[in-house]
Amino acid sequence: MQSAPRPATREEVPILDLGPVLRGESLTGLASEMRRACETIGFFYVTNHGVPQEAVDDLFGVARRYFSIPEEQRMPHKIDDRFRRGFIPQGIYKHPGYQPDLKEGYTFSLDLPLNDPDVQAGRLLHGPNRWPQDLPWFRPPAERYFHETLELGNRLLRVLALSLDLDEGFFLPYMNKPMAQTMLFHYSQQAIPSDQQFGVAPHTDYGMITLLTQDPIGGLELQKRDGEWIGAPWIDNTFVVNLGDLIKVWTNDVYVSNQHRVVNRTGKERYSIPTFINMDFDTPVACVPSCRPAVGEPKYPPIMSGDYLLSRHKAVQSYGKPVDTTLQQQKAKA
Repeated sequence: MQSAPRPATREEVPILDLGPVLRGESLTGLASEMRRACETIGFFYVTNHGVPQEAVDDLFGVARRYFSIPEEQRMPHKIDDRFRRGFIPQGIYKHPGYQPDLKEGYTFSLDLPLNDPDVQAGRLLHGPNRWPQDLPWFRPPAERYFHETLELGNRLLRVLALSLDLDEGFFLPYMNKPMAQTMLFHYSQQAIPSDQQFGVAPHTDYGMITLLTQDPIGGLELQKRDGEWIGAPWIDNTFVVNLGDLIKVWTNDVYVSNQHRVVNRTGKERYSIPTFINMDFDTPVACVPSCRPAVGEPKYPPIMSGDYLLSRHKAVQSYGKPVDTTLQQQKAKA
């Protein structure tokens, strides 16, 4: 593999100040900045985002503590194919054309009881979370962070709507029971970067938007529209935000998602925490009026958000057979 790419400039990947959202001020200028970032690269940082730094620090502490535990002690928390929550051993994520990603993780989502009708229907990413019952320090910071970033997602969706000349609340009715996920990722040391195996292989994200906090190790790299790879370094007290694949359907390719990867070139362990903002399962995703072509039909037919996410998850992830104790633990919790 080639040497590390140069860091992105602030012109290439801007830092957007969300202060006007928190203060209830005009969002016109901010929406214009977001539109430029979405049209040119599909990535930007946000500052003054409203997520308390304590919530971020606490969950990074949980991640470091959890992944320091021997794997055999974490295997009882292993993710299952029904609710898709819990510990994710290395090797589960494999992007087409590459070796499995060099990462392990833990995932949690909106916590729903077993008697919820969408849970009973077996819908993707609907169900109770799989909390480690033997680790009481895990759950409280995880739940706090999930809800804080979900609120940040709602704030960003307001600005995103304005950037597309839509009503500020256009997307919010589709966030009643969102299929959002937060994941704790731990990347192993990779002394010699490979063209076939990465921390995360080159890919685009599936859903609407992704909110990422990373540690000072960095390692996130993204591809410009001209094909050049550039680094997205750690910046204190910011989130990196990128567009997911569904945005192209909403916007008829006015906004598109962007290829990115993770390469841990440091020889040190790396941690990151993404929250994937996915909307309600039944969200009707179709080209918005401001992006419709002057002549003819949009490039992409309408699709339900949940149907699209299900197809993408099946293509990249394979959890195998459920852990034997899964349903017993979930029923005990309920």
